[in-house]
Amino acid sequence: MTTTLRPEGPETPTAAGGRTRRWQICANGRQVGALRTTAVPHGSQLWGEIAELEVREGRGRGRGTFGALAAEEVLRGWGCTRVDANIPEPARIARALATTLGYTERMRNLAKRLTASPALPAGVTADRIGPAEFPAWLDETAEGYVRSLVESGLSEEQARAKSYVDHLRQLPQGADSPGVALRRLRAAGGSEPLGSLWVDLHLRDLPGGEPLAWVMVVEVSPAHRGRGHGRTLMLLAERECLAAGVHNLGLNVFSDNEVAIRLYASLGYRVTNRIYGKSL
Repeated sequence: MTTTLRPEGPETPTAAGGRTRRWQICANGRQVGALRTTAVPHGSQLWGEIAELEVREGRGRGRGTFGALAAEEVLRGWGCTRVDANIPEPARIARALATTLGYTERMRNLAKRLTASPALPAGVTADRIGPAEFPAWLDETAEGYVRSLVESGLSEEQARAKSYVDHLRQLPQGADSPGVALRRLRAAGGSEPLGSLWVDLHLRDLPGGEPLAWVMVVEVSPAHRGRGHGRTLMLLAERECLAAGVHNLGLNVFSDNEVAIRLYASLGYRVTNRIYGKSL
């Protein structure tokens, strides 16, 4: 039996300047599964993504393995230097396959349905990060993001390229970028920041059509860690979403950040996807 990868439709450009295509996994010319490959620019590099991988017929015959390896070859041909696979949380077999093929879990997506706006603890206030504070905050945030990316398995060059592109794309007008909430948490009456928050309030659509906001940064200042301010910042994120009329909030967490994972679980966030990656 011959297994092949066949285009399901034309290659199309992505909003970020990359390219994407959906493919059929075929056995003896008959479709038995499908997947999607996407190349995403990160600075001077291209990163590959494999998504929507499914085997509909003849599971356990290596068709998923063939599809993933064939997708990697497509992405190498597109010039990608690494590949990530975004795998839904219920897909345990797909996660096992990724591990077998040399992928390492880097990150988890979590989400929560918001109902009532939570109250913030007494003794803290939140204010906007304005243009005067923005450059210093951005430098600090970008460096922290680079460190996290390196710890998750990226080279420093890859991490800096991704950090630059991500921040430029999400904050094109700095502190005045539309559709974002940039906040500092402070003690009431104090000037020293306890932490900072960045929420993207752009209305991304969930599969059912509902909007989804995203926590981009939640960072407690080093001198104030271990005092519950991370929880307060997440409550603030939920308040900002509900004030904007958004009832679904998601976030990324690096898989080795056990403290943050426990915090999010205690607040009711649940894993929706896991991201596995490796170099090509």
